[in-house]
Amino acid sequence: MGTYKCCIFFTRRFALGDTTTPDDVRALFSRFAGGSPYMGADELRRYLAAWGGADGEVAEQVVDRVLLDRSRTPRFGRPALTVDDFMHFLFSEDLNPPLRHSKVHQDMNAPLSHYFIYTGHNSYLTGNQLSSDCSDAPIIKALQIGVRVIELDIWSNSSKDDIDVLHGRTLTAPVSLIKCLRSIKEYAFVASPYPVIITLEDHLTPDLQAKVAKMVLEVFGDILYYPESKHLQEFPSPEALKGRVMLSTKPPKEYLEAKGGTLKDRETEPQFKKGEREEAAWGVEVPDIQDELQVADRSDDDLLYRERDDDDEQKKCKHVAPEYKHLITIKAGKPNGVLVDALKNDPDKVRRLSLSEQELAKVAARHGPNIVSFTHRNMLRIYPKGTRFNSSNYNPFLGWVHGAQMVAFNMQGHGRALWLMQGFYKANGGCGYVKKPDFLMQTCPDGKVFDPKADLPVKATLKVKVYMGEGWHKDFKQTHFDTYSPPDFYVKIGIAGVPLDSVMRKTKAVEDNWVPVWEEEFAFPLTVPEIAVLRVEVHEQDVSEDDFGGQTALPVEELRPGIRAVPLFDHKGHKFKSVKLLMRFEFCHVC
Repeated sequence: MGTYKCCIFFTRRFALGDTTTPDDVRALFSRFAGGSPYMGADELRRYLAAWGGADGEVAEQVVDRVLLDRSRTPRFGRPALTVDDFMHFLFSEDLNPPLRHSKVHQDMNAPLSHYFIYTGHNSYLTGNQLSSDCSDAPIIKALQIGVRVIELDIWSNSSKDDIDVLHGRTLTAPVSLIKCLRSIKEYAFVASPYPVIITLEDHLTPDLQAKVAKMVLEVFGDILYYPESKHLQEFPSPEALKGRVMLSTKPPKEYLEAKGGTLKDRETEPQFKKGEREEAAWGVEVPDIQDELQVADRSDDDLLYRERDDDDEQKKCKHVAPEYKHLITIKAGKPNGVLVDALKNDPDKVRRLSLSEQELAKVAARHGPNIVSFTHRNMLRIYPKGTRFNSSNYNPFLGWVHGAQMVAFNMQGHGRALWLMQGFYKANGGCGYVKKPDFLMQTCPDGKVFDPKADLPVKATLKVKVYMGEGWHKDFKQTHFDTYSPPDFYVKIGIAGVPLDSVMRKTKAVEDNWVPVWEEEFAFPLTVPEIAVLRVEVHEQDVSEDDFGGQTALPVEELRPGIRAVPLFDHKGHKFKSVKLLMRFEFCHVC
């Protein structure tokens, strides 16, 4: 029972409400229990075989675990579940999770270019891109959640005799390179055994490059991978690189033009005004890919860039420390000239190309298949545009649908785009490498490749039923959502993916209930289910502005059909202790 103050002299009482058992759950229980009021291990085994893929031994463990959780001891005969016990099992995220795989299950023996790779941008920043501190703490956090590409900007220190990690726009204190490297080594493989790629954007003189080379070798030793040949004709596989660290770098434009810089050189960079409030990025909706492509297609801007490959860059630099150059596995460069020309394949070597989100949209609007073809063998890295000062992010699907392996995100921020990134990389056991679907790697006999702008047929329809939710009364204060009554929750649910698949729907709001029951079903036709992500958000309806009640994002291809417990996360991506939804997933495939 909850009591709320109303005006000055009155109080209102509301019952908390019990976790009711949906009719679908009762029907499922009756079906597999054969009409009996009890479901033993044998009956549960049949249910798990049909919906969970588990064996009889697991069924017995589930029965014992549920009875232990509910403090029930069977009085007669063998342990068995009642319908309420069965409901407890279905609503347990540990016993009945929404995803099919908790471990790596994809082929990890293909070249790196065949995988989407969990990639960070300016990994050392603790907050916004202009005035936040530089630290190894966000690097550690990123590695702990499975990020596999760490980006470091390295500059000479104030005395020009050592190396610091620092963003070129900031005036905050730097963090030493050696500290960052040591932290990377310590935490590189806590979340995944697969390779970590360190992208070094160096603004260094050759003598300091040589110092970096020595530092990298001393810190990583035998786990540092670098090829003996000057150029790779094919990237190694994640499996072959298990437990290894490798470098990717390029001499940046700043180095070529100004031979590096110091803090003093960058004092004129724009800063946040004192007291200026940054945008609440997590509340901004993810941009629509189709809108971005249409805007880019109407743009009068020329398609810039002619690729200046790593060798051309070094000719302009004239002097690059050879011991430093030798350690670079993934040769990279920023193009300069006609961009579509930069996407041509070189049969003798593979490389990495970096484009901003805006540059990607421009070339994708007119030359999408060229990008897809380039990413068959080569790496494509996409990074946030420079005006994202608050560490917000863009729609990652514009990169993924074109085969871009490294869609770099600001992990320091929060928001819907980052939720999609986090959900996408829950696939393949959360190892940070997700194999690209076959259609992104295939070339037809006529030489054509996948065209992201083509009209595609529906491959499958995902039906999602949202039954109910619980746990908010445990994780939130009684008056968090409303001072005078229990919350009025509703669910927003939809698909993020290619434009034809992307949609959001919502349930009705259930008034004054901490344990809301919606019992609403939605159908989502999918043309490209292979990369689609299911979006789920819970909000509390309010007169002025709706409150946030949790979210999750799940890779569609790994959803477990059937009724599942779906845990929710806060806007920073941290899992709530108790908040979860009961949902059902069903796939109808088109023959």
